[in-house]
Amino acid sequence: MPESRMTNARLQVAVMGAGAVGCYFGGMLARAGHDVTLVARPEHVEAITRDGLHMDTKTFNEHVRVKANSDPAAVEGAQLVLFCVKSGDTESAGHQIRPYVGNETVVLCLQNGCDNDQRLRGVLAQREVAAAVVFLGSEMRAPGVVKHHGSGELVIDPIRTIPGLAHLFEAAAIPTRVSDNVRGELWRKLIINCAYNAISALARKPYGQIVPSLGVRDVMRDIVDECLAVATAEGIDVPGDVDAAVRRIVETIPDQYSSTAQDLLRGKPTEIDYLNGHIVRRGKALGIRTPANQVLWAMVKLIEAK
Repeated sequence: MPESRMTNARLQVAVMGAGAVGCYFGGMLARAGHDVTLVARPEHVEAITRDGLHMDTKTFNEHVRVKANSDPAAVEGAQLVLFCVKSGDTESAGHQIRPYVGNETVVLCLQNGCDNDQRLRGVLAQREVAAAVVFLGSEMRAPGVVKHHGSGELVIDPIRTIPGLAHLFEAAAIPTRVSDNVRGELWRKLIINCAYNAISALARKPYGQIVPSLGVRDVMRDIVDECLAVATAEGIDVPGDVDAAVRRIVETIPDQYSSTAQDLLRGKPTEIDYLNGHIVRRGKALGIRTPANQVLWAMVKLIEAK
């Protein structure tokens, strides 16, 4: 389909794992007129079916009418699946949707970590699986209520099956950039997460309250240095000024609690194994010491075990 036609088309979209990330991006697409189905937990499905998805964002506060279902079979018929489950659930959720994902369906991974698309590709075989880097501050405030703290941008793989997808996202007020180096972009986001997530979780405070605290910037510097050393050893080309990117987070979303902090506060498993834990594992395999990441990973695991 020509790009100009695709950008004006009404796309069939399913969101697998409609938490804070999935509800925000799914809601933005639904608000722009696309046919969106959120696959979410039953309490969210009930609230969204009854009242619509309540989107409290930086620019609007409204209820968006969107379909919701707790059955993974609801992805059947979708042209685009936004895959937003926790990193630890990638393979299991992939197996759940595999019977319902068509050969022409694009599955776009909107997840933390840097290898989810590779792991999902192993489950979905011939389907087109693409990676995306997500820059978004959001949380689920209540069933069916997503609170947007800031940003909301995507960097995505080039996608053959849906030409013009980035322009379609842009038309839905989702700033999107296509990159031939999404692996490097994923590592850049991983490093930012490693710098913030565990510290926010351990302190149970938002970014704007942790960074000014005594010694925290030095710890974050050590974390970033270790991550970059591992990335270099892996042959990853991490783009841009990583230090500047880390600083911008606290400037743009100071009120944001990390996803790891949100998980611990709600008594849920975290993704720390795919963040600082990933750096620790790859560092050991490559003979690179990562003591700052190891301490943060171990401390979050200790709290998580409670």
